[in-house]
Amino acid sequence: MAQNTAYRRLHATDALPAASRPAASGAWTPSEKALFRVAFIYFTLQCIPLDWKYYRRVFQIDWLNLTYGDIFDLARYQPRFFEDQDTFLNWLLVLAIAVAGAVYWGTREKNRRDYNLLYYWLRVVVRYRLAAGLIAYGFIKFYPLQAPLPSISNLNTAYGDFSAWKLFALSLGVVPDYESFLGLVELVGGLLLLHRKTTTIATLIVIPFTGNVFFSNLAYEGGEYVYSLYLIVLAVFLFAFDAARLYRLFALEKPTQPNRFTPEFSDTRLKFGRVALKAAFVAFFVVVYGSKTYAGYHSNPYQYPAKAGLPGAAGLYNVEQFVINGDTLLYSPLDPVRWKDVVFEKWATLSIRSSRPLVVDSTNVEQIHFDDARRNFEFAGSGGRHYYGYDLDESSKTLKLINKVNAVDQLILHYSRPDSTTIQLSGIANGGDSLQVVLKKINKKYLFEEVKKVGRRPSGPGGDFKL
Repeated sequence: MAQNTAYRRLHATDALPAASRPAASGAWTPSEKALFRVAFIYFTLQCIPLDWKYYRRVFQIDWLNLTYGDIFDLARYQPRFFEDQDTFLNWLLVLAIAVAGAVYWGTREKNRRDYNLLYYWLRVVVRYRLAAGLIAYGFIKFYPLQAPLPSISNLNTAYGDFSAWKLFALSLGVVPDYESFLGLVELVGGLLLLHRKTTTIATLIVIPFTGNVFFSNLAYEGGEYVYSLYLIVLAVFLFAFDAARLYRLFALEKPTQPNRFTPEFSDTRLKFGRVALKAAFVAFFVVVYGSKTYAGYHSNPYQYPAKAGLPGAAGLYNVEQFVINGDTLLYSPLDPVRWKDVVFEKWATLSIRSSRPLVVDSTNVEQIHFDDARRNFEFAGSGGRHYYGYDLDESSKTLKLINKVNAVDQLILHYSRPDSTTIQLSGIANGGDSLQVVLKKINKKYLFEEVKKVGRRPSGPGGDFKL
């Protein structure tokens, strides 16, 4: 590096105090050098993928059929030593390694005057790592994929049966324009990080925005609080570079000179290599990922299953008759056996509301899957309903249902449709019980769907809206 790269220092005037001088002027104090050594090792380990599991994921990707989910996974890297999920224990281990490495580094390099050049390159690494993380989440919000519109089953689940996280996700999903706006904010922050001169402006956007995400995760028991705090720490590190100068300029209203340290590439290969790497980053994380996310929004959204369900059956059904092993059970809100209502989704999901105990899927970490069996948004964080995926055999008019949370729970049911609003089911449930069920479709309207169809328009001076 020393043979190929030179750098210049523009000194501040002697009249300016140390807090307002460029980092390139003057020797660093011993404490500044010690702190930088820890920070350099810590953020390098946090930003540059050194975890073998990351490269295992890289080699699992079908690069000829790259998906936006693959790119999202690559952009969401954090070192994980203890378990597959994010945990602060990983941070503690990285910090311990950084402190130990900094102590050894200090014994080997006692007379170093400053670390201006290393500081510059560390900021470059952190800028691009943070930009990748923001852009990854920005696009799946900008094209409202992360929080989709509620399913019919969700719309017919009692409020108290949802987890706090699921309520937050559903509340965001019903306002896709607002979700797109949030994504735009993340994208603007990420793109501003790609240019050194706009980094501080980017952090002023990122820190409050991601801070809100962090506290929302805490308040609603979300699973992204570790990762959102990780992004905040990266942004604070970048902001710290100009923090003292901004305080002096705006709070103290005193003359302040900006930092003007920049590396100067004497080797043409390094100069063009830098431009090529930046162009490759933009092409991959902005152009390719953005276009694939756009295509996915229109043809392959990832939260709900893609396999089509029973044609023309989507909707909410009242259970008019329920016969098990020859006994007809009358409706009772406390009966754990009798079904209360049934929902057929547009995709191959059938949900049954009943009082039978169930296990709630508590997964609430953002994951992009294209295998229907792993898409759990519709039932994660939801109680009160049992969710079944099913295989449809139209020739024999048979539905084979498998519980999406408890695969032991299976039903094989024959169906008939005497009219457009009635579905009759008969067959064998888990344990060998015989079932005969008559379902009657409820012509239920959902406000956000009606608004989407005809738009909202004022109906009179009072400001009320009509459909």
